[in-house]
Amino acid sequence: MRIEILTFEGCPYAGAARELVHKAVRLEAADAAIHVIAVETPEAAHRLRFLGSPSVRVDGVDVEPSANDRTAYGLICRTYNCDGELVGTPSIETIRAAIRDAAALKQPRWTASK
Repeated sequence: MRIEILTFEGCPYAGAARELVHKAVRLEAADAAIHVIAVETPEAAHRLRFLGSPSVRVDGVDVEPSANDRTAYGLICRTYNCDGELVGTPSIETIRAAIRDAAALKQPRWTASK
């Protein structure tokens, strides 16, 4: 499993996002490689589909399910809706759910044969 934390220099929530990702990986006992990706230019933001800092993706999928339809890419700060409040990082439960979803997709699907 590959987990990406996309951020830009000076993001006040980048460190907290890294800590949450590491904690979620430990709690889920996930076999995951964590990569921090620095987004440095507006062009890179568009190329990487960067929705703002910090963004967390598990196997290329944003941890926030509603993010799939968004296209406002740029060097901007990102907020997440946690229980009706806008905060600077995804919740630990949001990250854990994304890890579980990615792990479930990798499980082999066996069918019984007669």
